[in-house]
Amino acid sequence: MDEDGLQSGFLGLQNEDDNPDIAIIPVPYELTTSYGHGTINGPKSCIEASWQVELFDDKLEDEIPAGFKIHTAPFWETDKGTLAGQLDEIAQLAKDWHQDNAFPIFIGGEHGILPPIIRGFGDDITVIQIDAHADLRSQLDGEKYSHACAAARAMDEGAVALFQAGIRAYSKEEFERIKKDENIHTWFARDIFHHTEGSKHWNNWLESIALIRGPVHLSIDIDGLDGSLVPATGTPVPGGITYWHAVQTIETAFENLNVVSADVNEIVPQRDTPLTQFTAAMLVTKIIGCKLNQLRNSIESSNNQT
Repeated sequence: MDEDGLQSGFLGLQNEDDNPDIAIIPVPYELTTSYGHGTINGPKSCIEASWQVELFDDKLEDEIPAGFKIHTAPFWETDKGTLAGQLDEIAQLAKDWHQDNAFPIFIGGEHGILPPIIRGFGDDITVIQIDAHADLRSQLDGEKYSHACAAARAMDEGAVALFQAGIRAYSKEEFERIKKDENIHTWFARDIFHHTEGSKHWNNWLESIALIRGPVHLSIDIDGLDGSLVPATGTPVPGGITYWHAVQTIETAFENLNVVSADVNEIVPQRDTPLTQFTAAMLVTKIIGCKLNQLRNSIESSNNQT
């Protein structure tokens, strides 16, 4: 059992410390939540829930880890008492993992982890965002690094474009920016679930993200899913996307793009049922399966050429 009281790493797998292919990085950061609280406990609950997730992935057609190495990193800790100090530490954490050969998956914690992750990468990167909220406010309650500003600050930190789906809660300020900023591409949940045009809008989302070029960071705020699937997240919102919408997005990204990192955030442990953290764990597992499938295909392609 480790210092955080966990018996094993993500999915209950043996922790691989030597040149891992994938790194699970728990970031229990929570300083700016404005409604529900508890995301600081999200990473631990997600990892614990993952012990009950099936290892078989249908795209991989094998059980994870399928001969690859997965490392669950120590929980991020800080002695910084200020928001700026903690964000600087998360940015350094992201930078360190970006320079490693492992594919990093950050588990939050509030969505405020996104801007420092982008800062840490330092490349011109595109963000694919699943979320209920646009997160494009200039500030909330006087704080520009609030979780409600995560996407806006990510663009300030170096993201060159933003593709977001499932959006259904936003301010007038955010709506105006979505209309005016040519680097922001938004698919509203209302359109995705339109009674006659919904499938067309969803297919357009998948086709559009498949055309992204350059490095991509995938950011999944689990409140992007319908509130019935993640009722314990900080701000559950009805009318969200389904689990299968999220899976299709993940699979499309890894089949077509250079995804260099991912995060799954806004997880809050649910007391009466583990549904919220289990849903988050399944999304992390799907990301792992898609990345391992991509790695295996790359190895097979390289072997065929030699």
